[in-house]
Amino acid sequence: MKAYSIKDLLTPDCIGKEVVVNGWVRTFRSNRFIALNDGSTQRNLQCVVDFESFDESILKQINTGAALRISGTMVESMGRGQAVEVQVKELFIHGGADPEVYPIQPKKHTMEFLREQAHLRVRTNTFAAVMRVRSALAFAVHNYFRNHGFYYFHAPIITGSDAEGAGEMFRVTTLDPKNPPLTDEGLVDYGEDFFGKETNLTVSGQLEAEAYAMALGKVYTFGPTFRAENSNTSRHLAEFWMIEPEMAFYDLDDNMDLAEDFIKDILNYILTNCEEDLMFLEKRLLDEEKTKPQAERSSMALIEKLKFITENEFKRVPYTEAIDILRNSKPNKKKKFQFLVNEWGVDLQSEHERYLVEKHFNCPVILYDYPAKIKAFYMRLNEDGKTVGAMDILFPGIGEIVGGSQREERLDVLQKRMEEMEIDEKELWWYTDLRKFGTAKHSGFGLGFERLVQFATGMGNIRDVIPFPRTPQNAEF
Repeated sequence: MKAYSIKDLLTPDCIGKEVVVNGWVRTFRSNRFIALNDGSTQRNLQCVVDFESFDESILKQINTGAALRISGTMVESMGRGQAVEVQVKELFIHGGADPEVYPIQPKKHTMEFLREQAHLRVRTNTFAAVMRVRSALAFAVHNYFRNHGFYYFHAPIITGSDAEGAGEMFRVTTLDPKNPPLTDEGLVDYGEDFFGKETNLTVSGQLEAEAYAMALGKVYTFGPTFRAENSNTSRHLAEFWMIEPEMAFYDLDDNMDLAEDFIKDILNYILTNCEEDLMFLEKRLLDEEKTKPQAERSSMALIEKLKFITENEFKRVPYTEAIDILRNSKPNKKKKFQFLVNEWGVDLQSEHERYLVEKHFNCPVILYDYPAKIKAFYMRLNEDGKTVGAMDILFPGIGEIVGGSQREERLDVLQKRMEEMEIDEKELWWYTDLRKFGTAKHSGFGLGFERLVQFATGMGNIRDVIPFPRTPQNAEF
């Protein structure tokens, strides 16, 4: 008989069915009640065992964490907390779990402890919910772009260029670290390396996506990116996933329109399809908030926060106007901001972004037309000569979640910007070629997927929304 998923069995319609179900034991009470979970739902299936019908040696192997196959009849439950249950007729133990050493016992565990058990933490209610929401978001991303005429483009993981110009990249090499070949100047000779040049793990697929957008019209990447930034914080990962669409013939306004519609669509998808998990995560977050001082508590519950995004128009504000608002704000005048805003041209911090969203405008905000000096070389220089057509989308609780721009399509302006920012044009000859052969206006943006999952689930640490986090001094799994 084909096995059912637990999610499909937890309805009154299943009463009277003969079923087979597989899963892992969450609890086994009184040698009679097995709470079984297979990962398909937040809820457990209660399986009722007549202990007189089974050998005692088998029952002793049914511990938290054990994997079972159960055959039986679905019946109406007489107990509290579930509508249906299984009367067990046959029981097979796929694999046991020694209760003396199995670390995920039915009790409250700290997030720090569960990070040390990253291979098992998804068996907890919290991490199972987070990963189901993550999976749904990933599906929604692909679904949105497919429905809007985009082509999925696989950007290279290994690259010879630094798209962000930050230099914080992981080197890829096959050279012997103890005895690398050297040039006459005594430097490492990367000409002898596998690729014949110095290469790294990518920080972004944007530049390559631009090339494909200039032939296919609309493309997107959705893949792993890497940054060797030695930041051991709740907001940073060394390996993370990026969503990066690029669109030919789009200007900055088109770019902002797309980004707003995209975010609303994928968040609406999980509001519709992940209600059970979101309600669980909301309750978890509310319980966590109760332990915090009143001043540090969130003003919105999780589902309310998601609807805050989907049901509000995003306010579009020029950077210059935002600076004036922040400079004249009470937190700035009373020096309550950690980073005071005193002059035009400063890079905004999360506290400033959150103030604009949560206090001043009370809606999601898109800031645009940033100072050229604090933005990347590929962003289109505006007519004023001092700002670029960049845009950032700001959310409550986290600040910036999307960064994008209209790209610089004019060859002479791009070359001048690269020279000013000491970007080697020879390394990006193919990128400048795009401006020589059929150049046109084009735009795109980047959305850090883990940042989105963190927002959607209410998790406080970005390490808890990716299966196996990679951070400084941590590549355990």
